[in-house]
Amino acid sequence: MAVLRRLAPALLCGALWLCVLMRGADAMEAATEYQVKAVFLFNFSHFVEWPPQAFTTPTQPFVIGIVGSDPFGARIDEAVHGEVIDQHPLVIRRFRSAADIGDCQILFIDRSEGAQVKPILAALDHRKTLTVTDVEGSAGRGVMIELATENNRIRLRINADAVKAAGLTISSKLLRPAEIVSGARD
Repeated sequence: MAVLRRLAPALLCGALWLCVLMRGADAMEAATEYQVKAVFLFNFSHFVEWPPQAFTTPTQPFVIGIVGSDPFGARIDEAVHGEVIDQHPLVIRRFRSAADIGDCQILFIDRSEGAQVKPILAALDHRKTLTVTDVEGSAGRGVMIELATENNRIRLRINADAVKAAGLTISSKLLRPAEIVSGARD
């Protein structure tokens, strides 16, 4: 819990930064649920390590993909415009279904695809993609990070087995405040 308190100011600063970018003069309004979740997605790029083979070239874009309905809208594109992750320009890509998913380092699975979690994970098999969703119970079904809302706060549930199977490494700074769950992909 102490780590969460130490991490909270950084996440809050990130949330406020995103609000400034996304809302301009209205930045002082309370951040919406998906503005905060967008900050989490962006920050995961700093707390997760991808193996070198996750990128085919040194300047290949770092892709945050969204499958299903897009709860973030164009504001997430505006917020990440010009951002670079370890020499990789950050871009957002949207996919309609599991069959459409292309290369991405982070994939957000929208609630609209909750019934399709298993086929989406199967489509990503052997890829170095961090899977994230807010579909309840998804971390126990093989999604790597579940953004669970409890008492109007977002909690992280991390499936460390799924992360390890994908060859990714999550920083202890992200693991400490999270609830670690297990559950194999079927």
